[in-house]
Amino acid sequence: MPLAPGALLERQRRIRLLILDVDGVLTDGSLFLGDGGEQYKAFNSRDGHGIRMAQQGGLEIAILTGRNSAVVTHRMRDLGVQHILQGRRDKRTALTELLAQTGFAPEHSAFVGDDVVDLPAMRQVALGIAVGDAHPLVLEHADWHTLAPGGRGAVREVCEALLAAQDQLEGILHAYLER
Repeated sequence: MPLAPGALLERQRRIRLLILDVDGVLTDGSLFLGDGGEQYKAFNSRDGHGIRMAQQGGLEIAILTGRNSAVVTHRMRDLGVQHILQGRRDKRTALTELLAQTGFAPEHSAFVGDDVVDLPAMRQVALGIAVGDAHPLVLEHADWHTLAPGGRGAVREVCEALLAAQDQLEGILHAYLER
């Protein structure tokens, strides 16, 4: 059930760790496979810049995904993301491990998902976020959902909303006007 605006803002202010699913969140959910079994994924560059701005604003970013992909490792390392958990279908257990690894408490963490496998993780953190085109059950149980669909600006929308709630966005954007 989505939070009321005041409650949402209060939770957004407390977030220090932003955890992202990959397929359907950082991508549109399409899986491109080559004849030799190679995987290809299309990432939105604006989402990538949103991640960089979030890091600049002091947020830690982590990846928690059910699939294994060298492409994900490569893209996240390019973005400076340190915490990458792949091949973790049991997202409840994986989230507990991730929080222990990073030292962040659930009340300072947010998870962005799109499908029912993400619900156990989304329901363990302070802010469970669904992308705009998430499964109806995920939308129903999310604290908040983006207008943008997965792979098409949803992560950027989340990053900017968190930065705005934490009074960081204006300064980060203003710096681009001074360059």
